[in-house]
Amino acid sequence: MTKDTKRKILSAVIVAIGLFWMISLYDTFATPCIFYLNYLPPYRTAFMREYDGENKLRYKWVKLKNISVHLKQAVILAEDDQFFRHNGYNWEAIKKAAEYDWKKKRFARGASTITQQLARNLYLSSAKNPLRKIKEFFIALKLERELPKERILELYLNVVEWGDGIYGAEAATRHYFSGSAAGLGKHEAAFLAAILPKPKYYDKHRGGPYLQRRISSIESRL
Repeated sequence: MTKDTKRKILSAVIVAIGLFWMISLYDTFATPCIFYLNYLPPYRTAFMREYDGENKLRYKWVKLKNISVHLKQAVILAEDDQFFRHNGYNWEAIKKAAEYDWKKKRFARGASTITQQLARNLYLSSAKNPLRKIKEFFIALKLERELPKERILELYLNVVEWGDGIYGAEAATRHYFSGSAAGLGKHEAAFLAAILPKPKYYDKHRGGPYLQRRISSIESRL
């Protein structure tokens, strides 16, 4: 093999590696078009498309005005009490979670805001890896930049997972209480907010003492 041939092969390899990294970086940092979310509800989210459980997928969109004020307040209290004050990230909560995780020597506590959770539900997957977190970061910032807070909350309450194949407040209310999201009382709203971290688990373990304390704590602040 001549030196000229070797140089050509080496150049081709370098170009191929460069293209690979350019594609990887684009895939990591590129964000989806979300402008349409100002006007249209999502037909399916990434989490819904990922769902492969035995139960039929249940999802029904309702406007924010048709969701109980108690549920809106309960979810904000339970998931992101600084929701109307931050720009997508609660840096104080992230700092506290990092300190807690460092003490425990494991990822024991998260600090995801409602906006981050919405970004993950809409466009990403449930897999935990650094690249997903980077994409989540940029998508959350874009959601905050292009959508009003009320719309972000409306989207979140309509797409978040509330059980096996259960997505959104309306489907959750029908499943747990055989009613509509508009008619939720304080206790029912506190229950739905309390189970959000692990809805599939709590759907089958509704009487546990920890869950009951969590429900009571949320309800007392409504």
